Amino acid sequence: MPFQRTTQQTARARTFRQQENPAEASMWTVLQNRQLGGHKFVRQWPIGVYFADFVCRAEKLVVEIDGSQHVNSDHDQRRDLFLARQGYAILRIPSARVLRHRSEVCDAILAALAGEFREDVDTIELKFIRPSSVSGCALATFSRKREK
Repeated sequence: MPFQRTTQQTARARTFRQQENPAEASMWTVLQNRQLGGHKFVRQWPIGVYFADFVCRAEKLVVEIDGSQHVNSDHDQRRDLFLARQGYAILRIPSARVLRHRSEVCDAILAALAGEFREDVDTIELKFIRPSSVSGCALATFSRKREK
């Protein structure tokens, strides 16, 4: 049975969209209307009790734009575990990175959508969690250079 949003979730998502930060607003200008590789993204999408900043539902990818309050957050770790158990891959990117290097962020999102991340990643530039890796959550270093 497909997930049905409640009236409260819709209202809360609307509030989140109206209060988006500059990094989220900047990212949305690229993700909306299938502008990034033809992939459809939605913003402030409820998944269980959580709201994801951006979600490509077809590919089950959550993109989170994180401010400094998210560094080593226990809440985010629980949230990531929940999302991964629901079958979502999670890509967390610092807000500052979006504002300074948006084209590189877009490359990382496209790489995640194309399945180019073969293992979990945890660097200062981004964090990627595969849905199948929830049990171990072993994080590896990501090389910015991709094989051609």
